[in-house]
Amino acid sequence: MLTRPLIILAAALLSLPALAQAPAQSNCTVSANPDYDRQISENTTDKSFQTELTDHLPLSSCVPAPDAFLHHIVGAPNVLDYTKDINAYMRLLAGKSPRVKVFSMGKSEEGREMILVAVSDEANMVPAKLDRYREITAKLADPRQLTEKDAAALIAEGKPIYWADGSIHSPETGSPEMLMELAYRLATEESPFIQKIRKDSIVLITPIVETDGHDRFVDIYKHHVDNPGAAQYPLTWWGHYVSHDNNRDGMTMTLALSRNMMKTFLGWHATVLHDLHESVPYLYIMTGTGPYNAWQDPISISEFQSMAYYEIEQLTKRGVIGVWTHGFYDGWAPNYMLYVASGHNAIGRFYETFSNDGADTRERTLPPSATSREWYRPNPPLTKVKWSARNNINMQQSALLFGMYNVASNGPEFLRNFYLKSKRSVEKGRREGPAAWVFPADDTRPAEQARLLNLLKIQGIEVSRLDKDTHVLPERQFPNAASAKPTTELTVAAGSYIVRMDQPYSRLADMMLDTQYYNPKDPRSYDDTGWTMGALYNVKTTRVLDTSILSAPMHKVEGDVTVAAKTSGTGRTLLINHTTENTLATLRFRLAKMPMEAAEQPFEADGQRYNAGSFIIRTRNGDEGQLEAAAKELGITVHATNADLKVPTHALAAPRIAIVHGWQSTQNDGWFRIAFDQTGVPYTYIADTKLRETPAQGNDLRSQFDVIVLPPMGGFGGNAFNSIIRGLPMRGAPMPWKNTAEMPNLVAPGLDTSDDIRGGLGFSGLTNLEKFVSDGGLLVAVQSSASLPINGGMTEMVSMPEMRGLEAPGSVVLADIEDKKSPITYGYGDKLYVYFHDGPVFHVGTSFQQPGAAALGEGPGARASGRGSLTDPDVIQARQYVAPEKPPKRSKAEQELYIPDEIMQYERWRLPPAEEFPRVVLRFAPEKELLLSGMMVNANEVAESPAVIDQQHGKGHVVLFANNPMWRNETGGSFFLLFNAVLNYDHLSVGHQLPNTPAAPAKPAGGN
Repeated sequence: MLTRPLIILAAALLSLPALAQAPAQSNCTVSANPDYDRQISENTTDKSFQTELTDHLPLSSCVPAPDAFLHHIVGAPNVLDYTKDINAYMRLLAGKSPRVKVFSMGKSEEGREMILVAVSDEANMVPAKLDRYREITAKLADPRQLTEKDAAALIAEGKPIYWADGSIHSPETGSPEMLMELAYRLATEESPFIQKIRKDSIVLITPIVETDGHDRFVDIYKHHVDNPGAAQYPLTWWGHYVSHDNNRDGMTMTLALSRNMMKTFLGWHATVLHDLHESVPYLYIMTGTGPYNAWQDPISISEFQSMAYYEIEQLTKRGVIGVWTHGFYDGWAPNYMLYVASGHNAIGRFYETFSNDGADTRERTLPPSATSREWYRPNPPLTKVKWSARNNINMQQSALLFGMYNVASNGPEFLRNFYLKSKRSVEKGRREGPAAWVFPADDTRPAEQARLLNLLKIQGIEVSRLDKDTHVLPERQFPNAASAKPTTELTVAAGSYIVRMDQPYSRLADMMLDTQYYNPKDPRSYDDTGWTMGALYNVKTTRVLDTSILSAPMHKVEGDVTVAAKTSGTGRTLLINHTTENTLATLRFRLAKMPMEAAEQPFEADGQRYNAGSFIIRTRNGDEGQLEAAAKELGITVHATNADLKVPTHALAAPRIAIVHGWQSTQNDGWFRIAFDQTGVPYTYIADTKLRETPAQGNDLRSQFDVIVLPPMGGFGGNAFNSIIRGLPMRGAPMPWKNTAEMPNLVAPGLDTSDDIRGGLGFSGLTNLEKFVSDGGLLVAVQSSASLPINGGMTEMVSMPEMRGLEAPGSVVLADIEDKKSPITYGYGDKLYVYFHDGPVFHVGTSFQQPGAAALGEGPGARASGRGSLTDPDVIQARQYVAPEKPPKRSKAEQELYIPDEIMQYERWRLPPAEEFPRVVLRFAPEKELLLSGMMVNANEVAESPAVIDQQHGKGHVVLFANNPMWRNETGGSFFLLFNAVLNYDHLSVGHQLPNTPAAPAKPAGGN
C-alpha cells in the first residue's frame, strides 16, 4: 500500500497525459482511509445528512484518491476547484484505472473543455465491449429495423447507461466536487453495492457543464474567502452569453454546452440523464406538480415517480431528513437540459440540494414554506440548520448512488422501457398523429425555414424532402373518427420539407412545432407556457393528419438543409426583395461600405413584386462580384435590372451599434448578443456605468454610436427604473472587474471590463442617453428598459400603466402590423406572432385620458350611474327624455389620440408637434385572437395595446418594445423588427401618417 506522501507524488507525476490502457485493477489493494473518513465526519454537521454510502472513502494502492491530487478532501470548507484541475483529476483516474475512461465532449465558447467520464466494470470497458453496448442502445433508440425477438436479445445483452452531469448553473458548485469523489468511489470501492452498479451498468459523468461560468465563480468565491469583510462580487457573467437561462436552451441548442450535450447523448443514448442542481433544502428529487408536457410518453411520467420514491424511501429509512418531491417544478416546458434525454425517449431528471453558494459552513434559518409538513414532504427540513458543503456532497452522492443502484438492478426493465418508448414514437404517426409536419416549398423565408429545420436535425430529428407534388386531406381533429369526409385536398408541392412522425424522435418534433394550451387553473408554471417554434420563426408549418403522406415519394435529407442563391435578369441595378430573412442583415453589414438603398414603398420590376424595404444596389465596377459572392454564400436571391425605378428610396445604413449591459445581470443582453453574433451584425458591448461616465472621457455618446440597444434590464414591474438608475450600491471600496492574479477568469474576449462596477446608469447616464437621442441617435428600449425613456422624459403621450391582473408567463401571441409604412415593418405581412412575458403594457394617449374604455366613451363604466343596465337609457327624472348622442366609431389608434373639442380648444398647446406624436408600429391583436400558445389571464389588459412604438425625440428616435424580439434565440421571426429599426435608424420618420389635429397655438401668457 502506498503511503500518503507517495500518493501525492504519484498524483503529480500522473498529471501528464494518461496511458492508452491502464494496468489491471485486480493488482491493487483497497483499505480503509481513516484520515479522509475523519474529515468527512468533522465536516458533516449532523448524522441526518449522512449515509453508510458516503461516510467513508476507500484507499486504493494504485488509484489516487481526490485529496492526493487536490490536497483537500471533497467537501472541505472554503475550497472550490477550477475546471482544469477537475478535468485533470478525472484523466488521472483514467490513467490509473482500467475501469475509467475520459472522452472529450467539445469546448465552451471560451475554449474550456467539457469531458465525459465513463466508469464501469473492467470487463465492460474493453473498447470492443464498450462499443458494443453503445451499438445496442443505438439500436434500441431506433427500433424500425428490429423484431421483438431482436429487441429482447439486445435488452438481455445490453447495459443501462446512467449519465450524471454537474453545475450547469455556475453558482451551484457542489456537484463538480462530488462527482470527482463519486468517480473514484465507483472505480475503487469493492462493496457489493458498488460492485453491482459497476457490473450491471455504465456510469457516465460530466463534472461541469458550464465550464466558463464555473471558473468565474471560483474566482469570485476565492476572493470572498480571502476578503471576508469586502462586498461580494456578483457573478455578472455565468457563461459567455447567458446565466441561469443556459438551462433553458434545450430546444434551440444555441449554446456550445447544449450542442455538446446533445451530440454526446446521440452517441451514447444514455438510459438516464441526471442534472444536479442546488437551491431548495435539503434534497428535492424531481417529479413535478404538473401539468406534465403533453407529448411525453406516459411511461416516462411513471418512471419519474417510481425512481424518485425509491430514492426518497432509501434515504428516509436511514434517518436522512428533508428529502422530498413534487412541489417545486411542473414538468411542462421542454427547454431544460434534461430534455436532451426526455425528448429522446430516455429519462431526464434532476436534483436540487441545499447549498451556501460556495463551500462555506453557515447557520441558516429557513422560511415556513420550506419547512412545512406536506403530503409530498412528510419529513421536512428543520427551521434552523448548520449547513456545510460536505452535507451537500453527502446528500447528492447518497441519493445518486441509490438511483444508479436502482437502474443497475433493474437494467432489463429500464432498457425495455427505452425500447418501448422509441417504438411507440415510431408508431405515433399512424396511431395518435399527426402523420407529418410540412414545411412548404414556397415559404418566402427559406433561410429561416432552413435554420429551423437544421435545429430539428441537431436534435436528431429526421427531415425528408418531397420528390413530387402530393395531395393529402386537410387536418381533422380525430384522424380515425367517423366524421364527415372533407371535400377538398391540400396540395403539398415537390421540394417541400417533411418531418415524418413515424420516426424515433417524433414526440420532440411535435413538442416544438405544435401549439400549447396551459390551463390557468393548473399549478403555476415553472417557466414558459408557450413556444410554438414555427410561429416564432415566422415560417409556415402545416400539421397533417392524413397518413397517406407517409407513402408519398420523398427522400431523407442528409447533412444540413441549405438555401440555394438565385440570380436573374441583366442590368446595372441589383434588387433584393425584403422578406425579413435575417441573412439580409448579415449581407448589409458584411458589405457595410457598399451603398445600398431601401425602397420606401412596394414596387414592381420586370414583372416581379418587391416589398417595401427591398434593397436596391446601383452597382459600380467591382461591386457586382463582391455582392454576388456574399449573396451566394448566404442563399440570397438577387435580380439585375435596367428598369426605371420610380419608387422613393433612402440610404440603407450600416450603423455603429452599442448593446448595453448592467453589472447585476447579463442574462437578457446575452441573448441579444447571440442573435447579433450569429447574424454577423457588429456591435460594441458597453456597460451602463460607461454610459454614465462617457462625457468625462471627452466624447459624447452620439460621436461614438448611431444606435443604442437596451435589452430588458432591471427586472419587471415598477422597480425597473429605480434598479437601472441605481445599479449596484455605491458603497464601500471600488469594485474593479478585471483579470488579476487572484481572479484570472473574470474577463474573456468579447466581455467587458471596468474600474468600478458600482453605481448603475445614474441620472447623468440618463441625461447622456437623452442627449444622444436629441442629437440624432436611435435608442431601442425593450420591455422593462422602456421605463428609462418613458420615465426619463424622452417620450410623450406614452405610459406604462400598472397591470392589475395580467398573467402571461411566457406565451406566443399575435400582433397586427398597424403601420405598414414604417421602416420598422419593412418586409412583414399583415400579422406576426411574437413572444410576450408578463408585460410591460404600453398606453398611448394624451394626459387628458387614462387607459381604459371609460375614457374612450365605450365599454363598462362608460355611462353614469343611474337606472337600468349598461345598455339601457338613463332616464333623468322630471324632464323630457333626450337620447344621448352615440360616440362615433373610431379605430384603436384614433381612440388613443382622440381629444374632445372642448379640451382641444384650451389645452392643445400642451401637445407635442404632430411629427413627434407616438407612432404605433405593431399592435397586439384583439383578445379573441391574441393567444396562440401558452397561458394568459386577463388578456384584455394586453389586447389591442401597442406592441412596438416609435417616437421622434429631437433629431433622433426612441423605439419601444413590449414584446421581446430576441428571446432565447426562439424568436427569429421578430429579429428583423429590431434590424429594420437599426438599418433605417436615420429614416424612421418615413411614411409617418401625421395625426389630424389642429395646429397648436402659442402657450397662453397667463391668467385663467
